[in-house]
Amino acid sequence: MTLRSDVAELLAQAGITDMDVDAAVADEHVRSAAYRRVVSALASSRNRGRDRAVVATILRDPHEMASKTAVVALVDEIAGQVTGPAEFRRWSDVLLPEIDRLKTEAFREFIRRRVLDWQCCLSVEDGHVPTPDELAEVTDWMQRHLAERSMSSAVLAVVAESARTRKTRNIARSRAGNRPR
Repeated sequence: MTLRSDVAELLAQAGITDMDVDAAVADEHVRSAAYRRVVSALASSRNRGRDRAVVATILRDPHEMASKTAVVALVDEIAGQVTGPAEFRRWSDVLLPEIDRLKTEAFREFIRRRVLDWQCCLSVEDGHVPTPDELAEVTDWMQRHLAERSMSSAVLAVVAESARTRKTRNIARSRAGNRPR
């Protein structure tokens, strides 16, 4: 498969007809925008059966930053749609083997970390209160996400005591103090 055929196939499968395939092939910024639209269309589908194949196709792109960005966007969108941590874990277990297509270890690790972050977040949303050790396993981004969005006083207390950054601890502390008891 060539880059052109991959891009053309992805756009066609997503029903995107207003993008110039040749422009996307010639310019990684245009291609990255195309991938984001493909991922958005894919995520809005109820059928998860094509996700792995689409990710595999995107990850063949020689411009790995565009690939990584698209896959992270898909992970983020799916995390926002699943019914809970078990569904997300099943979905990500199917997807993660494709990540090894990336040559850049930092990109592979970034995607794996994002998946772990969302697994933690979805678990918290499902009622789990993370231990300080569990909180230490997620990124600063997810710690702050939990500090800013969690509605659980118990979760906010753990984040207020155990987050890596002072700013995140302060956000959690402030929100925990403003929560009804």
